[in-house]
Amino acid sequence: MKFSLITAILVTTATAFQVVPQSRASSSLSAEKVDRRAAFGMLAGAAAIVPGAAIAAVGESPKVSVFGLIGDGTALSEGAAYGSDQTANNYSPYSVYSDVGPDSAYIKNGGKEGAEYIARKKAVIAETKVRLGRIPAYVEKKKWYEVKNELTRYMYETRSACKYLATTVQQKEAAADFFQAIERITLNTTLKNQEGAFAAQKEAIEKLDKFSAMI
Repeated sequence: MKFSLITAILVTTATAFQVVPQSRASSSLSAEKVDRRAAFGMLAGAAAIVPGAAIAAVGESPKVSVFGLIGDGTALSEGAAYGSDQTANNYSPYSVYSDVGPDSAYIKNGGKEGAEYIARKKAVIAETKVRLGRIPAYVEKKKWYEVKNELTRYMYETRSACKYLATTVQQKEAAADFFQAIERITLNTTLKNQEGAFAAQKEAIEKLDKFSAMI
């Protein structure tokens, strides 16, 4: 009994340490993977060398720029403009955008075209008065839909124009009074109240004239 048990243990141990030969197919696949890795490594190395050769110049020492602040400002920098915009002041060392100037795409209050932009906003206010002047005729004929349509079709821009032009406390308060008068027109139109709509339209004209005189 003991002899049989010892024999079984020896056979199992010998089998565990037996070397299993790999097939030719698996060996060829492993060699192919190695070849592919080597090829990709060579391509990556070449790609890393080409940009350096493109910006290198004979007889010059290496150029270094740290965040566009320290070193050569025309060299490739980290977190700044990467050499594409170093001739102009950046918004910050970490930004790829230039500082705000007269040629910027967006400037608060219009920049060089500020006067023209303000003129367009004032034209909206002037046209708003024309649109408000049409409302009594609609109210007289009980064309309630036309009243609401007039208050939203063009005058959709009226509120933004007033907010843009109102810069002082007094102007902002006058604009708020005008907005409330327009809302009363809408309310009375919804209630189909002719008398209330007439009074709200008259009040809106007065508030708009007061605001226009302040800008």
